[in-house]
Amino acid sequence: MTAASWAGLAQAAAFDCADVATHDFGVDDLVITEALAEAVGENAPVAHCLVRGHIAERTGLDGNTYRISFELRLPDDWNGRFVHQFNGGNDGAVVPAMGNLLNADPSDTALARGYAVVSSDAGHDGSVHPEAGLAGGAIFGFDPEARSDYGYGAVMKLNLVATTMVEAYYGDAIAYSYGVGGSNGGRHAMVQATRSPEAFDGILAGYPGFNLPRAAIQHAWDVQSFDAINGDVRKAFTPEDLKLVSDAVLGACDGLDGLEDGIIADSPACQSTFDISTLTCEGNATEACLTAAQVEALRRIHAGPTNSRGEALYSSWAWDRGIESGDWRFWKLESGIPPWDGMPLIATMGASSLAQIFSNPPVQVEGSPAALEQFLLGYDFDTDATVDATDATFTESPMDFMTPTDVDNPEMADFRDAGGKMIVFHGMSDPVFSALDTIRWYEQLDANNGGNAEDFTLLYTVPGMGHGSGSPATDKFDAFTALVDWVENGTAPTHLVATATPDNPYVPDLIGVTRKLCPHPAIARYTGGDEKSHESFTCE
Repeated sequence: MTAASWAGLAQAAAFDCADVATHDFGVDDLVITEALAEAVGENAPVAHCLVRGHIAERTGLDGNTYRISFELRLPDDWNGRFVHQFNGGNDGAVVPAMGNLLNADPSDTALARGYAVVSSDAGHDGSVHPEAGLAGGAIFGFDPEARSDYGYGAVMKLNLVATTMVEAYYGDAIAYSYGVGGSNGGRHAMVQATRSPEAFDGILAGYPGFNLPRAAIQHAWDVQSFDAINGDVRKAFTPEDLKLVSDAVLGACDGLDGLEDGIIADSPACQSTFDISTLTCEGNATEACLTAAQVEALRRIHAGPTNSRGEALYSSWAWDRGIESGDWRFWKLESGIPPWDGMPLIATMGASSLAQIFSNPPVQVEGSPAALEQFLLGYDFDTDATVDATDATFTESPMDFMTPTDVDNPEMADFRDAGGKMIVFHGMSDPVFSALDTIRWYEQLDANNGGNAEDFTLLYTVPGMGHGSGSPATDKFDAFTALVDWVENGTAPTHLVATATPDNPYVPDLIGVTRKLCPHPAIARYTGGDEKSHESFTCE
């Protein structure tokens, strides 16, 4: 069926929701545990059939039971389309299959738009090992197949089952399929573009951890750098210290795009303009400043991890004003969560993931905050960085099962030739995955496609934005609608229109204004007119 014939069509189910649990979908290992008709309500934007179940149950090499658990939501008024919702973190839980559209309006979900949506736990239950404390969510890393399911297998196995169920339920073919995810979900999205290039017509990947095993090495680099300041990561920098850095970056770089408005749109120029050493305290300085140890720590983490031979183990990072945000602090310095002893996310979930999932063979760690921090403090960048290693049991390295198949030399030829379209967006102040690494990936993709990567993949960088929304940025925009228009009507977006979230505490002067997000390598430059309107900016 063509896109035109689907336009405005609401497809009703071919059989009742109550019959789903007993229907033979022709999938041998499919177990449907419940099928419920959901009326419109607080947790249901539209009437739909909620299906829960699992596939591929097995006993792992570690003796634990594994299965790919899922949730499928089938709207009563179906628009003929399907979204595979890729989730984040270590997965391990079935997030409600609402079809979150990332930085768009939270109430404007794929389900609300009439899409059938599936969500899964990526093949493991992260709650079954409470005795392991904060390391419990990563214990699945001791089973090789659970690792590969987490990396790519669960999506590939479930997608075939879910689309089979959707088409049987409605008695018609899916017109268009989309994959959507942020963070680790963005990684899932980019991995599937190379692992199953014909499965999705459109892919939306937000702030993606596509190079996640290497990014995890940065956790140890950061913790060691911050600990060297005063022996306590949580007290290495006060919020006032980081606000000082943010203000200094803003002062040096805000006007480089033609307008001083709190947004550093010309980030490339900023990297060569800003000098962190100007904030170093000298003598008996009375003005706000940073100690030499603090300056060195920031310089070190922005340069990225290396081994003793000076070989880069991950990526460098951009200087940007989002370093002042609570998001940056939560991930890198201090969470404020009592059961974590206030330790940042990189020293809890990040440490256990680096040890048990992204090391080969996996390294068992005790799950207390102190033990996890100690693992990072003792990490040896010459001998412990085993993200490329294999052995007789773990025949896939962490880089093999976690990343796109052509991660270091991307071409995405099969996805391109299948007619797929992908939009990637990344905040320049992301504290978890370096936007500069994503830029490097895209520029190599472009080079490998003769300078024509924009024919099927677009990258948008977001000034000031951290790991998702909630930073000093115009961080609210609807990239999914732009993707659908590109896929179904052939109209590639020239720019995205962004606003600041209404409750954004960092940029009160930007509430209600609009800004352009330009496709890389273009930069939004102010060319005159209303300073509150994106129409006054040109992508150059």
